[in-house]
Amino acid sequence: MTRRRLFRLIISVSVASSIILIWRGIWYLLDLVDARFFGGSHLFTAIGGIILGLLILYLPDHNLDELSKL
Repeated sequence: MTRRRLFRLIISVSVASSIILIWRGIWYLLDLVDARFFGGSHLFTAIGGIILGLLILYLPDHNLDELSKL
């Protein structure tokens, strides 16, 4: 394996790990919000997360074409 390929592999693993760690942190924070404000029910943060996710996908170009790629 060349040095360049090894470097690209290290960068790719670092980026993937970073994304997973961010996702994990957000997950635990939302669990804390559920426990503290909603008595442990995940319903409100689940609905809020869906709405926020749809808004984030919709706002840049005012369509939800990204969802059809799934």
